[in-house]
Amino acid sequence: MTRRLARLLPRRRRSSRPPRRLAALLLAIALLPLLPATARAADPPPPSAPAARSAVAAMQPGWNMGNTYDAIPDETSWGNPPVTRELLRKVKSQGFKSIRLPVTWGIHQGGAPGYTIDPAWMAKVRQVVDWALDEDLYVLLNMHHDSWMWVNNLATDHDAVLARYEATWTQIAAEFRDRPSKLVLESINEPTFSGTSGDEENYRLLAELNRAFHRIVRESGGRNADRLLVLPTLYTNSEQGRLDALAAELTELRDPMVATTIHFYGWWPFSVNIAGYTRFDATSEQDLTAQFDRVYNTFVARGIPVVVGEYALLAYDHNRPGIIERGEQRKYFEFLGNYARERRLTTMLWDAGQFLNRTTLQWRDPELFAQIRSSWTTRSGTASSDLVFLPKSEAITSRTLTLNPNGTDFQGLRHGTRTLVKGRDYTVSGNQLTLTAGGLTTLAGDRAYGVNATLEARFSRGVPWRIDVITSDTPVLSNATGDTGGLTIPTRFRGDMLATMESRYDDGSNAGPADWTPFQQWDTSFTAYTPDSIKLTSAFLDSLKDGSRVTLTFHFWSGAEVAYHVTRTGTTVTGTPA
Repeated sequence: MTRRLARLLPRRRRSSRPPRRLAALLLAIALLPLLPATARAADPPPPSAPAARSAVAAMQPGWNMGNTYDAIPDETSWGNPPVTRELLRKVKSQGFKSIRLPVTWGIHQGGAPGYTIDPAWMAKVRQVVDWALDEDLYVLLNMHHDSWMWVNNLATDHDAVLARYEATWTQIAAEFRDRPSKLVLESINEPTFSGTSGDEENYRLLAELNRAFHRIVRESGGRNADRLLVLPTLYTNSEQGRLDALAAELTELRDPMVATTIHFYGWWPFSVNIAGYTRFDATSEQDLTAQFDRVYNTFVARGIPVVVGEYALLAYDHNRPGIIERGEQRKYFEFLGNYARERRLTTMLWDAGQFLNRTTLQWRDPELFAQIRSSWTTRSGTASSDLVFLPKSEAITSRTLTLNPNGTDFQGLRHGTRTLVKGRDYTVSGNQLTLTAGGLTTLAGDRAYGVNATLEARFSRGVPWRIDVITSDTPVLSNATGDTGGLTIPTRFRGDMLATMESRYDDGSNAGPADWTPFQQWDTSFTAYTPDSIKLTSAFLDSLKDGSRVTLTFHFWSGAEVAYHVTRTGTTVTGTPA
C-alpha cells in the first residue's frame, strides 16, 4: 500500500507512496473524467502463453503477507509476530491458492558497488518462500517499500539507483533461480518517481526498470528462463494512460510468460469515509466496474493475465471499527469478488494483520471473511442495510428493507435457531422485506439500548445477510473544553452509531482540513471509538479560523442528526450543544 495512507494506521505501516500524493489529488483523480491516454502501444501487445494464463488463474484467490517482510526495519516492527509454517498452513486451509510476499530489501543491504543483501535476511525470505511452496501455494515475491525509499530517485540519481536496482535483482534472481515455477516474481511495488517532468517521463523510467528486471531474471538461467514475471502499471493504478503505457512495454518485450498487476482499494471517498460517502452505493459500484473493465479490455481480452496484487478498503482496520459500516463493507467485498470473477482477474487480499490474527490464527471478523470467501465462487444476497433501529421513546412500528438478491432467491429469516414466520413476523413484496411491528416487539425484548436481536436473511446460495435489531434514541452530546491539541465531547450514544460529521462556519462555508466538502474525514478530523465520547482531532481544530464558531452536524446510522457548536479562541476550544 501507499505512504499517503500511513496516517490511517497509527504505529503500523500500510503504505509505500510518498506523502505528497495528497488526498486532494486522489479525489481529483476519482471525481474527474479520465483524460485521453497519452501513451498507447503502436501495436497491441501479444497474448501471453497459455501457461502464463493458467498459472495466474491457478493463483486465485491470493493473500498478502503484509506488514511483515516489507516492515521497517524488521518483520515484527509493524505489529505482526514472526512468520511460522503454521501460518502458511492456515492460509492454505482457508482456500487461498497463492500468497504475495512483499519484501523491503534496501534496509538489509550493504553499500555500493555490491549492495550485498544481508545473508540472514535472504535466509528468512528463502525460508518463507520454501514453506509456502511446500504447502503447494504459489508465491509472488516482490521489491516493496524500496519503491519510495530509494527507487523513486531514479530521475535525479539515475546511474546509482539503476545500479542498485540491478544489483538487488541480480542477487534475488540468483537465489531463487532453481525454485519451482510456482514462484512468481514482481518487479516493483507501486512504482513512483520524484523530480520528473510528468507522466511521459514516469512511463519511460518505469519501462527502463521493468526491462532491467526482465533481462536480469531471464539471463540468470535455471527456471528463471521461463518463470512467470509480473509487471506493474505506474503507481499500480488502472487509469487508462497507465494501462496503455504498460501495454506498450509488453509490445516491446514480446515475452509470453509475463502478467500485469494493478491494486484496488475502492472508491476513495467511500474507502476512507469522507464527503458523505458512507455507503457502497452506485457511485462506488461504477468506479469499481469502470476500473476492472479498463483492465479487462486492455489486457485480459487480449490474452494477457492480470493480478489485482492488493485489494481491501483503505480505512478498514479491526482496531478502528465504525469508519466503514459493517454491512457496507460486506456489500463492497461481495460485489468486488463477483465482478473480479466476471472479468477473470486474480485477486490478492491485502492483509496487514487486520483480517487474520497471526497470533491466534483466527479471523478477526469471521462473518466478513465468510463473505469474502463466498465471493470467490458465487454471489450472495444483501439488503439496503444491516441495521434496523427502533426508537426507545416511541411505539414499535414495522420496518422495511430493500433486498438485493443478486441473482439468488430469498429463503426466509432466522433468529438463532428459530425460523421466523412469514406473514406474522415479516412479509415480502417483490424485493421489499418488511419486519412487522409484532415481530419486532418480540425481538426487541426489554428494549435495552443497543442490539436486541440479530437476524439472518437466508438466500438460495451464498452467505446469509445479517440484520441487527437495535433500540436507540437520539444521542446526547455535552459541553466540552479543550485546546487545539484535541477536544473530547462527552457523548451518550444511547444505542446509536456515528456515521459521519458535517462541519460549517456560520457563513455556511465548509470548515475543516477538507475544505472542499462539508463532510470531514473520519480519523483525520474526528473519531468515535469509545462508548462515551466523540473526539475532534488536532488536525481539525488547527484548521479552524481563530475566533470562529463552527456548527458540527453529527449524522448517525439511525438517521438522527445532532448539531453541536465549536468555538476556537487562540488555542482554546469550547464545545456546546446547539
